[in-house]
Amino acid sequence: MKKIILSLSVLLSVTTLTIAQTVKSALVPTSVREALMKKYPEATKITWEKEKGNFEANWGGKSGEDMSVQYTPSGTFVEQVAAISPSELPAGVAMYVKQHYKGVKITEAGKVTDAKGTLMYEAEVKGKDLVFDEKGNFLKKD
Repeated sequence: MKKIILSLSVLLSVTTLTIAQTVKSALVPTSVREALMKKYPEATKITWEKEKGNFEANWGGKSGEDMSVQYTPSGTFVEQVAAISPSELPAGVAMYVKQHYKGVKITEAGKVTDAKGTLMYEAEVKGKDLVFDEKGNFLKKD
């Protein structure tokens, strides 16, 4: 019984660390909020999440998540993700999903730009983000 409880505790801890958690704006470091407003002064109705130790701001569109931006706790820009239609993804993405996830549709898509200016694409399939380079070549599963 102790082994089962310990296993469940470890599983819950790991799951909590990998899933984004909603954060109240007041708990987001000032450096992060200031960096966001400096780079994205048009951002309004911002919601915050903590993901992989970073702070993610979401805003825009009907879902309130047409744009998301991640910052480190010190306010360093990590990446931005602009929501796009799955039909706007490079052709290689659809081919990859068709080959590796037969009969499954892409539920969400995003155009990702990291701090170095590298362009990538995300395609959400079965609740997981598949990441592709700018030409549509598969890179990794998040």
